[in-house]
Amino acid sequence: MAYPLAKAIRQHDYFNYSIREALFLSETEESTIVGIIQQIQREYQAPIDKFSQNIIIAQLEVLLNYADRFYQRQFITRRIIHHELLDRFEAVLEAYVVGGELLKTGLPTVGYIAEQLSLSPTYLSNLLKTLTGQSPQQHIHERLIKRAKELLSTSTLSVSEIAYELGFGHPSSFSKLFKSKTRSSPLEFRHSFN
Repeated sequence: MAYPLAKAIRQHDYFNYSIREALFLSETEESTIVGIIQQIQREYQAPIDKFSQNIIIAQLEVLLNYADRFYQRQFITRRIIHHELLDRFEAVLEAYVVGGELLKTGLPTVGYIAEQLSLSPTYLSNLLKTLTGQSPQQHIHERLIKRAKELLSTSTLSVSEIAYELGFGHPSSFSKLFKSKTRSSPLEFRHSFN
């Protein structure tokens, strides 16, 4: 018999976190979690009957629901720590962009930035989405567009040269991203300064 829990469990992003990104619990929350685990353990050790599996599955669902509640809560109660991580994220991205890494290795990946912050990509994505409403990729794109605007307004580099300097393999990819973010092409943006 297939249980809905088997599908639902994949929706819990925190299963992709590293061990350093544990769920932070208050004493009361920890007591709740421990109590549920003890109930599961007692049921598991009791003589098996036709209700055993359903009861264990139900307790696991309760456990996951509490974990979701406590998980979401920690993004609110640990705001100072999370804002420090956001500042570190932006510092890593800034160093990558202005340090010439774009030209050497191309566009930064979420995985690269997460690694620099000693986080899993999933945790970083969830954190940024909760704090800013944007994904890491959206933050990366915004920083690239900011740099592109700087280069378009202060240099004589061609659009293709700027695209390559920003780590794009193809100028058309750069132009498409620029237009989607600014509603003007790179050349239209440049001409608005003349």
